[in-house]
Amino acid sequence: MITTEERQENYHNARVIIVGGGITGLSLAAVLAEREIPFVLLEKEKRLGGQIHTICDKGYTYELGPNTGSISTPEVTELFNFVAPEAVLEVASKDAKRRLIWKGRSFHALPSGLWSGITTPLFTIYDKLRLLGEPFRKRGTDPLESVGALAERRMGKSFVDYAVDPFIGGIYAGNPYRIVTQYALPKLYRLEQDYGSFIGGALRKALKHQAKDPRVTKEVFSAEGGLSRLIEALENKLKTKGSVITGAEIVHTDYAPSTGWSVTYTDQHEEKHTITADHYITTVRSDLLHSVLPNEIAPLLAPIEQLRYAPITEVVIGFDHLPEIRTKAFGGLVPSCENCSILGILFTAEMFRNRVPYEDSLLFNIFMGGDEKPLNPDEYSDEELLCIAERELRHMLSIPANRNASLQHIARYRKAIPQYDETSPARLERIREIEQAYPGLVLAGGIRDGIGLAARIAQGVSIGKEIAAQIK
Repeated sequence: MITTEERQENYHNARVIIVGGGITGLSLAAVLAEREIPFVLLEKEKRLGGQIHTICDKGYTYELGPNTGSISTPEVTELFNFVAPEAVLEVASKDAKRRLIWKGRSFHALPSGLWSGITTPLFTIYDKLRLLGEPFRKRGTDPLESVGALAERRMGKSFVDYAVDPFIGGIYAGNPYRIVTQYALPKLYRLEQDYGSFIGGALRKALKHQAKDPRVTKEVFSAEGGLSRLIEALENKLKTKGSVITGAEIVHTDYAPSTGWSVTYTDQHEEKHTITADHYITTVRSDLLHSVLPNEIAPLLAPIEQLRYAPITEVVIGFDHLPEIRTKAFGGLVPSCENCSILGILFTAEMFRNRVPYEDSLLFNIFMGGDEKPLNPDEYSDEELLCIAERELRHMLSIPANRNASLQHIARYRKAIPQYDETSPARLERIREIEQAYPGLVLAGGIRDGIGLAARIAQGVSIGKEIAAQIK
């Protein structure tokens, strides 16, 4: 462990400045800390974690912001190993593999095998038969083809309506016909481009018998006690290795080839400080970049600032005792064509332990809003949204009217999820141009490389390793 004097020296002689204390910035800092590379992390808010925020109230533990992630990259496990034992990776119950889709008047399980795929009422008989020809259809030629267009071309409209649309709604809260496959779901895009087929490609990849990283399980994960436990553990570990400063408002940023990056900021006491470093990494939203970059870069940001963000309102409802309702699933997604007021319901109590006060309690996270969705949360008060969410919840799960909710909470995020649409190529190209013109600068965060927790962790770790290699 480094001493206070050494931390002060690191503060004044940092090799890396990180702007943004969300999961991306913290994952990057963790790599630097492991390699004893001096860094300073600046966070505008008075707490770390960004949109990750766990609340404990009335015996319930719930998330405001990201609720879960997928162990789809080894970096997830690496990060938990870094903070162990202060934060512990928690894998969701096996029931989380079951996903429900709303159609008509009830939820139906998303098919998970051949027989369930044949018998499901979610898709039309025509599209089920048409799916047999999927391996023989031509590859797409449009690099900007949307997820909806790709899926409709290869599988049929009912698959878009009752599988792709709710899936995109659950991840991006977006319109599948505006989300571009190559940037939003690159693995799906490569499956068709490399193998010419979803079904054939999946089978051929399975037959290769490639050695799999045992750390990549694809399981749904959180942290024991909530994701904020991970953030707290990272904060405690990083403060012994570098400088982590919350409540930091950046006043001015400058770059000179001879001296590198210089950042002036005010702290929580409104005292002004200036730090310099060779590397400068931003992880903030696209519309905030101009406030943390040199003035001469601001006119170049237009293609990046075009990135749209879907608004999300999250309503949390808990019932102390609801033994007659069992929801053995990850949650239920609601397709756009059903014209409901919500995007979906997460069954938190079914996935993770110790999130509710009693054994027969249930906890639901209900999501509303989204990009181009029927209900615009800005047109309703908090009280109205709470009523709408509870009404839909009771209707879809047949919760008796005499069972009163024990917990209600609402949180609004007007710019929650970036939409990787047709503007993505121009945005990514401009990011490359700016980084090349300003050595040591990295524009990171949700503006590129995916939006899930695993993607954000993997990006932070990757950037950290690249910087460490350059410095060494």
